[in-house]
Amino acid sequence: MAQARISAKASEGAQQPPQQHQQQHQQHQQSGGQLRGRFYRSTSMADRSSRLLENLDQLELRVEAFRDAASAMEQEKEILLEMIHNIQNSQDMRHISEGEREELNLTANRLMGRTLTVEVSVETIRNAQQQESLLHATKMIDEIVNKLLDDLEDAKMRLMSLYGACTSDVPAGPIDQKFQSVVIGCAIEDQKKIKRRLETLLRNLENSEKSITLLEHQKSSVRQSCNSKQD
Repeated sequence: MAQARISAKASEGAQQPPQQHQQQHQQHQQSGGQLRGRFYRSTSMADRSSRLLENLDQLELRVEAFRDAASAMEQEKEILLEMIHNIQNSQDMRHISEGEREELNLTANRLMGRTLTVEVSVETIRNAQQQESLLHATKMIDEIVNKLLDDLEDAKMRLMSLYGACTSDVPAGPIDQKFQSVVIGCAIEDQKKIKRRLETLLRNLENSEKSITLLEHQKSSVRQSCNSKQD
């Protein structure tokens, strides 16, 4: 009798009411659904993050290409202005009639004015140290430029030493070590601009020297011709 009662209790414990069993099943489904939902959301978020990162990587390439294109336009503007200026001050302009020279200068001024209407500006991101280095390098160049008329040859040699400090090639002359240390502290874009400015200054000096040489040669020829006529 005792064994029968134990078996009956065991069987009663094993058999749960249908309503309680159904509630447990629903709870299990809900908990499983919540786990699966969290898993799917995590996977979806990872995919979205990956796609967004890929899009930003592509945009970064386009941004850099955009800045490079703007920098190229900035350089082209400088080159155009320099070429127009060189034509206006060329030796050939001195050997034409006054009327032709006036007409050509009007055309040159019109082209220069149209070039100046194009505003291109690429801002360089700098920290405080880079900003200070840029100001220092600019000041060193300006000091030489301001003394060009006092001693053209000395100014040219000093500018060449500054340019030698900016190039990776083996320079033909001495290098300004102080200027080199200053330029190294500048931002990469500023280093390129400093080098371009020095190149432009040296080209202008070379053109000026050629003009001066031609002018002196012409003066010498005129003096010889006058002396021959007097003889």
